[in-house]
Amino acid sequence: MKSYQISVQAEWRPETLERILRVVRHRGFVATTLQSQLQDQQLTLHITISSNRELSLLTNQLVKLYGVTDVTILE
Repeated sequence: MKSYQISVQAEWRPETLERILRVVRHRGFVATTLQSQLQDQQLTLHITISSNRELSLLTNQLVKLYGVTDVTILE
């Protein structure tokens, strides 16, 4: 399995984290670590994910989610 790190910036809403993790699961990825920070109604998530699938399958869906402002692949 390949391991990737991504950073997701989103507007804070009670359901935001649930939506992001649902997309991760539905696209066949496993979240192995998750760090979150809330500052001035902006949610920053650093997620380490694992999968044999291409990362673009996940990132293309995350950017379409309501409230998500940025998805960055970390090296």
